[in-house]
Amino acid sequence: MKVAFFSTKPYDRRFFDEANKEFGHEITYFETRLTRQTLKLAEGFECACAFVNDQLEASVLIALAAQGTRLIALRCAGFNNVDIHSAKELGITVVRVPAYSPYAVAEHTVGLMLALNRKIYWANSRVKEGNFALDGLMGFDIRSSTVGLVGTGKIGECVASIMHGFGCRLLAHDKYRNSVCEEEYGVEYVSLDELFAQSDIVSLHCPLFTDTHHLINHDAIAKMKRGVMIINTSRGALIDSKAAVEGLKSGKIGYLGIDVYEEEEELFFEDKTFEIRTDDVFARLTTFPNVVITGHQAYFTQEAVARIAHTTLENITSYERGEELVNVVRAD
Repeated sequence: MKVAFFSTKPYDRRFFDEANKEFGHEITYFETRLTRQTLKLAEGFECACAFVNDQLEASVLIALAAQGTRLIALRCAGFNNVDIHSAKELGITVVRVPAYSPYAVAEHTVGLMLALNRKIYWANSRVKEGNFALDGLMGFDIRSSTVGLVGTGKIGECVASIMHGFGCRLLAHDKYRNSVCEEEYGVEYVSLDELFAQSDIVSLHCPLFTDTHHLINHDAIAKMKRGVMIINTSRGALIDSKAAVEGLKSGKIGYLGIDVYEEEEELFFEDKTFEIRTDDVFARLTTFPNVVITGHQAYFTQEAVARIAHTTLENITSYERGEELVNVVRAD
């Protein structure tokens, strides 16, 4: 099948070319994101392969369908950037990669916790400058902490496993209880308000839907302990960034670690070294000494990217052969 790949980087091409030796699809790579301005590049391609920051709202899908696109192959787990209902009406099938390596994201999550708590980023910079003083670098024993997990799917479960190993008390909130988390890691399911009130560390591992948009807002932050640590490796818009700035300024938020940001599509995955930052909220976040930001790299391990490549191409092959699509995204 002819496939137009958007938002690609050299590392994507390396892994997809290797995986495609098994499937033999005709792939054309585009570095640009898929938007209303670039969708003409997909003309003549039955399949468009998209990533987290590609824009697949109704107007884009209508134009893609008119050009002959019948399959959107998402090479990610999230699909909040796709108008699924419009896709269904247009006869466009949407598939995704629901699981690739939950360990990759979970380990990055814990990495952010450790970096923030022990100020590893500051310590490294100081040592390189010849400053070996310890002032300002004191952390706390994570072992004695209460960790609140918002979402206990595959990634949340992996984080629970790691933090259980640290000896933490684990709280969780989810529509569906995870028996492994309860039975093996001692996770206690509580209301969201209880989780906010009792947790020293709040870690987000839930999808982005209407009811989870800005889940962490002014009201939620007000319910948390003073000096709370908030970690987000899930979806940027789970956090109201302006509210987070206010929480940091007041000291209510003591630590913030994010791998995602609600306006990241204009920033992440690109080299912006010599560009003026026009996003005032993001710029403000980067000024706080107790904030660590990574550019959507939590998923970025060799194992995860290889799995993403294989599953994406497997999804495309199943569609081409008319087989059952186990990873299809359905409109509710």
